[in-house]
Amino acid sequence: MSKVIITCAVTGAIHTPSMSPHLPVTPDEIAAAAIAAAEAGAAVVHLHARDPETGKPDQTPGAFARFLPRIKQATDAVINLTSGGSPFMKIEERIRPGTQFRPELASLNMGSMNFAFFPMLERFTTFRHEWERDHLEGSRDLVFRNSFKDIEYALREMGNSGTRFEFECYDISHLYNLAYFAERGLAKPPFFIQSVFGLLGGIGAHTEDIMHMRRTADRLFGKDYEWSVLGAGRNQMRVATIAAAMGSHVRVGLEDSLWISAGKLASSNAEQVRKVRAIVEELGHQIATPSEAREILDLKGGDRVNF
Repeated sequence: MSKVIITCAVTGAIHTPSMSPHLPVTPDEIAAAAIAAAEAGAAVVHLHARDPETGKPDQTPGAFARFLPRIKQATDAVINLTSGGSPFMKIEERIRPGTQFRPELASLNMGSMNFAFFPMLERFTTFRHEWERDHLEGSRDLVFRNSFKDIEYALREMGNSGTRFEFECYDISHLYNLAYFAERGLAKPPFFIQSVFGLLGGIGAHTEDIMHMRRTADRLFGKDYEWSVLGAGRNQMRVATIAAAMGSHVRVGLEDSLWISAGKLASSNAEQVRKVRAIVEELGHQIATPSEAREILDLKGGDRVNF
């Protein structure tokens, strides 16, 4: 049986507090959600921070410091810090938590793209905070910058402390961008490639899109990579099921989707983890423990982080 790493993305920067009462916002909520997800079977927890009063994305190290030690103390899960932050932030701001806390794993977006979440305004029309509507509407004219200069900067600044990367690839070109950095020795195997499907501006979530992403990664990286997938919104569980049947790792969480089934909000991150765990195990796989995930991804270990 193969070992499948479940990553749980706990809160993210796209969804806003008015969209779901279950979205973790405060440090206490983020810590509790991450710990519960780990207990449900997530070997990796992927973390953003938010302003506890407004829920607005907050990429200051101080915001992360309010929950990182608690999560580390309560669970052995691999802690993966975002360097995506918010698509409205510059790279210097986005990587500050990674450079200060030196995590085992950090996300890294592999290309600039139209990053559109304004269609959520068709579903959500009432907001508690002024910034929420502007946040969604602003993505109508948003290019999420991840230039070659930005990516190289992040690789050097965070990689120097032994942090490895969850390479987030929203389209086929992002795989080629990763191959460019691999050829120059700035990105080192095993590459942990997180293929993102179904976000407007990136690759779609059709079965053929999933297969095309896998075939391209196989051709570019051979046996030097570990493949994981996430499906945005309603695509979450369907994409996870298709890709897990093809041998991938999977990512779920309220960052990627607020839903547990059609029209029903997920009550927690842990609920999504339990659902995808059942799918993975029904397919005949075993979920990886945190220690197994560290071995698979060649991580430095939780004793070498700075929190």
